[in-house]
Amino acid sequence: MPPPSGPRDPIAGLDTPQSPFPLKLSGEVIKGFGRGSAELGIPTANIPISGLDVGGHSDLASGIYYGWSALTIASPSPTTTIYPMVMSLGYNPYYKNTVRSVEVHIMHDFESDFYGARLSLSILGYIRPEYDYVSKESLIDDIRTDIKVAEKSLEREAYKAWKEDGWLVRGGKEEEDS
Repeated sequence: MPPPSGPRDPIAGLDTPQSPFPLKLSGEVIKGFGRGSAELGIPTANIPISGLDVGGHSDLASGIYYGWSALTIASPSPTTTIYPMVMSLGYNPYYKNTVRSVEVHIMHDFESDFYGARLSLSILGYIRPEYDYVSKESLIDDIRTDIKVAEKSLEREAYKAWKEDGWLVRGGKEEEDS
């Protein structure tokens, strides 16, 4: 499907997350196609598609989503940090992928890669479906717009509150029995 022409809404979703959100996904950061940083200038952290099985979300529609991410890096001692994110779930029609992928752009500048770290996601809303672009430039422009939409959408109070969700703060772990 080609992208629509004209301006896009600057905010996605209603003032509070609506069903089926929030959705929780988790997985180890793995090597992806290598296009995010190198080719598009928009780095992504990829988790295995099996991460969708957390909470039974394997049938989640392809498209662009937003929410919060918890990145847990194990060495030297486990540290979890929460960042805003925008996520692409799908086949990336511009690249004609035949395998579905989960690619997360964490909205933070990182000094290095963090393969093997645990990435836990609290998905709070849907931005748009996947599109097939006529050029790499139009793809990059739309991704940059997705990032702005995610930022604006997460500024709302009901969405900011999810940054403190216990599941994220614990790095994607359920509450332990006391």
